[in-house]
Amino acid sequence: MKKKILVLLLLVVIGFIGFKSYKSQNKLNPNELTLFGNIEIRQVDLGFRVEGKIAQMLVEEGDAVEKGQLLGYLEDANYKSTYQKNLADIKALSATSTNARTKYERNVDLCANGTTSKQECDDLKSSMESLNATLDAAKASLIGNKKNLADTKLFAPESGIITVRIQEPGAIVQPSNSIYTMAKSKPVWVRAYIPETDLANVKYGMKAKVLTDTINPKTDKPREYEGQVGYISPVAEFTPKTVQTEDLRTKLVYRVRIYIDNVDEYLRQGMPTTIKIDLSSKE
Repeated sequence: MKKKILVLLLLVVIGFIGFKSYKSQNKLNPNELTLFGNIEIRQVDLGFRVEGKIAQMLVEEGDAVEKGQLLGYLEDANYKSTYQKNLADIKALSATSTNARTKYERNVDLCANGTTSKQECDDLKSSMESLNATLDAAKASLIGNKKNLADTKLFAPESGIITVRIQEPGAIVQPSNSIYTMAKSKPVWVRAYIPETDLANVKYGMKAKVLTDTINPKTDKPREYEGQVGYISPVAEFTPKTVQTEDLRTKLVYRVRIYIDNVDEYLRQGMPTTIKIDLSSKE
């Protein structure tokens, strides 16, 4: 009987020690705040600045593109002819303007001593100035026409991934029409919400770890990323918005962004994540 009691006491002691050890191992770290959020990536709609007919589209949905890469182009025959005509007009106007200036300068002395009538001198000067103004206007038009010709080609403004291909070759598009939607490679951040009770403990620049649900086959652990607090909303949010009881005040949350430093191709828009903010890190 005594042996049974001793065994029972021993089991109770072992269980108590195990329980205390379990609690100790799972005790929350007071210097770490755990939040949950989703990956957000900036997206941009791409299109041509000028109207026209799409001649070719060079990338598909899911393609990774680099900054400056050609994505597509319009039929540019009309823009080329306008630009070339503008060049020809400038060449002709330059010659005419030079002749008018030479003729005026040749008669300046004659105008001064009265050999040439004042009316004729005024006409020579007016002709020269008019041709100069026309030449300047043609040069200004050339800049616009050159820009229009260049904008018949669509280039990637940043590195990223094509998420939507909206148009196809042969379509007539306007400057307001989108051709592709692209998700930018950077910046990438996590949108999360901090409870009002923890807000005073979080500062800009605090370091954070971001863990996704996907397992890294090299480590057999969730993929982990380094980041930092880059934005804290000055406006509180809670539901319902029109009620402010004493209990609901503690349920206020503030939106934050955790910017990820070591971005890779495994992060995707909307991906759920776990964030662990190091409250002991300096601002």
